[in-house]
Amino acid sequence: MESILIVDDDINLCTILQEELSTVGYAVDFVTDGYKAVESLLQKQAELVLLDLKMPKKDGFAVLKDMQEQNIKSKVIVLTAYADVKSAIDSTKMGASDFISKPYDFDELLITIRRVLQEE
Repeated sequence: MESILIVDDDINLCTILQEELSTVGYAVDFVTDGYKAVESLLQKQAELVLLDLKMPKKDGFAVLKDMQEQNIKSKVIVLTAYADVKSAIDSTKMGASDFISKPYDFDELLITIRRVLQEE
């Protein structure tokens, strides 16, 4: 079973996404800030991270930077309400595989997750 870590400061979104993704067969955990994300990934690397960019304390860009520095190999899909071209380009340069805007369409998200997990 492939594992997904959701990193978002919106606990309601995390809970809903966890439920949706669990029902289609993924092992899903979530954390609500960037510091916990890096700690969690160092303890148990998830195959995929769904990462919000705008979070208090440590934002998604800082998490991406830490993942590079700590050699964390999880694939990343940025899932953010603050979608703009610059953020998409910057997050891709920092290792994100894809970029999805909130509110998300679950079917589109699921297709993207499956594609990203299949990429070598």
